[in-house]
Amino acid sequence: MDEAFVAEYAVIPKRDDVVIIDSRPTARKYDLGHLPGAISIPDRKFDKMTEMLPEDRSTLLVFYCGGLQCPLSHKSAFKAEALGYTNVKVFAAGYPAWIEAGGLSEVSAAHVKKLIDKGSDAVIIDSRPKKRKYDKGHVPTAISIPDRQFEKFAHLLPAEKSTPLVFYCGGYGCKLSPNSAAKAKALGYTKVQVFQAGYPAWKAAYGPGETAATAKVMAPKIVVGPEADTITVESFERILREAPDSILMIDVRDPEEVARGSFKTATFMTVDEVEENVDTIPTDKPIVFVCSTGTRSAEAYDILKMAREDVKAYFLDAQVTFNGDGSQTIVANTE
Repeated sequence: MDEAFVAEYAVIPKRDDVVIIDSRPTARKYDLGHLPGAISIPDRKFDKMTEMLPEDRSTLLVFYCGGLQCPLSHKSAFKAEALGYTNVKVFAAGYPAWIEAGGLSEVSAAHVKKLIDKGSDAVIIDSRPKKRKYDKGHVPTAISIPDRQFEKFAHLLPAEKSTPLVFYCGGYGCKLSPNSAAKAKALGYTKVQVFQAGYPAWKAAYGPGETAATAKVMAPKIVVGPEADTITVESFERILREAPDSILMIDVRDPEEVARGSFKTATFMTVDEVEENVDTIPTDKPIVFVCSTGTRSAEAYDILKMAREDVKAYFLDAQVTFNGDGSQTIVANTE
């Protein structure tokens, strides 16, 4: 079968007249991304997992795996036919073709748990109504962007369009997360997935998660620039707006420059002072060096990293102008 045929069945809400089966290994492939609504029956474990197949042997079964060079889906399909299933089909082009055609990718609860545990840059978004659902219980670290108010709160999404996004809602009968995922793709985000099993699956596997009362206030994550030692202007400005105390900003301009305008939350040290005090600079927060052109901030960064390689530090590679009204104009350097 081709993508057009499969697209009629790999839909949300999940259809009850088909079972879509991913024949690839669960942890290494299925958990990381699969067709919406698909279940995992790795071909190597097929004989031990036949209880997951429907009792009605006339139910449509669609097997897929890793593409035209992958035999797993065909092997499993033959095994299903041997068990008496009469409506067995194979999506031979598999998951790679589905993604290439723009199909929605679903991840498992186990994968979401790994993203959280390892502190991934991925942003997890709860598409359910905030007061009635999110506030009463949600996946830890998830932010609330109700699908109905997506446009209003889209500014909460990361500035970097390559940041992984994972949307979820109330399970396989809920269309809010795929709706929001489509809106995020339309905004230019390139790594968008859904955790379609959603909060019910999270709660069953890992407990009720966070509530509005227990959730930690999460500072925006630092997004690095073209060079791994820089912070993007968009990320820096968002941190200034939402959580300025989450970083140690060190302004390395000269005192007379600082007197004409500065960032309100900055600590002031010249480059020479950074070098003199390099061993005593606090490191309980990420450090961001700033100046007026990105030159001295880069120099201060190099001095710190040469002496203390393990410190989490960045510099703002940008032209910074302090305006008379107390605002700043920040323009990223392009060379």
